[in-house]
Amino acid sequence: MSGPSRLVLLRHGRTEWNHVRRAQGHAPVPLDEVGHQQAKRAAVLLADLAPVRLWSSDLERAAQTAGHVAEAVGLEVEWDERLREFAVGERQGLTFDEALERWPHLAGAEGFHETLRGIPGAESEHDVVRRVVPALQEALDSLDPGETGVVVTHGAALKVGLCGLLGWPVEQATDLGVLDNCAWASVVRRDGARGVRLESYGRGDFASPEGIG
Repeated sequence: MSGPSRLVLLRHGRTEWNHVRRAQGHAPVPLDEVGHQQAKRAAVLLADLAPVRLWSSDLERAAQTAGHVAEAVGLEVEWDERLREFAVGERQGLTFDEALERWPHLAGAEGFHETLRGIPGAESEHDVVRRVVPALQEALDSLDPGETGVVVTHGAALKVGLCGLLGWPVEQATDLGVLDNCAWASVVRRDGARGVRLESYGRGDFASPEGIG
């Protein structure tokens, strides 16, 4: 097979906590009905890319999304907890307004990772880069020329992981918009090339940019 290898990074479908904008972190939050429908539609679109590998975060919302993709493309899901969302510590389950009442210093925060600074138990963007980027790099390295793989992960982890994979400063993640639920980004690498190129960002046929996580 010829052509570049491609890695697709898919954000999971919508959850009720996305809808009301509660920080999810590592909470076991399932997809809501909208999220299941989004995942089914994304799976049909991704099947057209004929992926040969499918990896996913083990958190429930990502796992359910990956299940729909697996059914559509005929692949087994390969679970990797390194693909989890930011751990949000004591902010888990809180809306931003609720968090702001407890931690007023968040008022000037820009980007999701900044809203976690100073929160007990929360990961920093650098913590997440250290676990997510190796997982993404290993996935891309496992693909032969012309092959496509799909990774199911989470909104904020996807952005910082993508920056790391592309060799961008992690701070540049704030320049990227939040992907809609079940939208995706893709990167490609040509055979023998050292660099990775951003192929697309924000693909999908639906719109629900509700919350992060």
